Amino acid sequence: MYKLLTSLACLLILLQANTTFAESNRYQQFPQTAEGTGKVFMGREIAHVMGYQGAGWLEREGREKEERTDLLIQQLQLKKSMVIADIGAGTGYLSRRLSEKVGSNGVIYAVDVQPEMMGKIKALAKKHNNIQPVLSQVDDVKLAENSLDMAIMVDVYHELEYPFETIQSLLKALKPQAQLILVEYRAEDDKVKIKETHKMSEAQIIKELTIHPLKWQTTIHSLPLQHIVIFTKQ
Repeated sequence: MYKLLTSLACLLILLQANTTFAESNRYQQFPQTAEGTGKVFMGREIAHVMGYQGAGWLEREGREKEERTDLLIQQLQLKKSMVIADIGAGTGYLSRRLSEKVGSNGVIYAVDVQPEMMGKIKALAKKHNNIQPVLSQVDDVKLAENSLDMAIMVDVYHELEYPFETIQSLLKALKPQAQLILVEYRAEDDKVKIKETHKMSEAQIIKELTIHPLKWQTTIHSLPLQHIVIFTKQ
């Protein structure tokens, strides 16, 4: 019995050590590029977060025409009463469009890590009763478990300081079979004139997201500059 207990204790210590080792090596640090942080996850340099100073760019007059947000909304196949998290909501550009589709019985959680953006979202929530501002942390979306029918990130995932931990926290908030949707500028397309660290290839997105209990469902290529990559929670 003593030998068995000793063996089990050793196994537990080994498993804990392996877990700690995996966590400590999850991210690497390299000399940063002009637009990157130098922090690397699964071979990709994480981009700098667009600060609240870039709010004007998010609300630029030509965005709808450039990115065809109307087509994006169509592809999401939204239904009334859905509960959706707009992760990295920024000024609420997408949140207010989603709120119109889910109706008064639906909920849009406008989630952002920057307190300065919260001011803009709170002002928006006064006009749209189904928008709820949520101040998140860099590694936790701060949403209730099993509360979401869908979560979407538009040009956000590539900036996450802790992508692994953030997705893990988001998975807890997603209901079984709920969708997680990433919209990212296409790294495969040289015609997409966006800084390299702010673009992602379809292959890299699938590589990073499927280390979680997420299944790649489809990729939609109908937008002029971005791909819509859809996953379901397993």
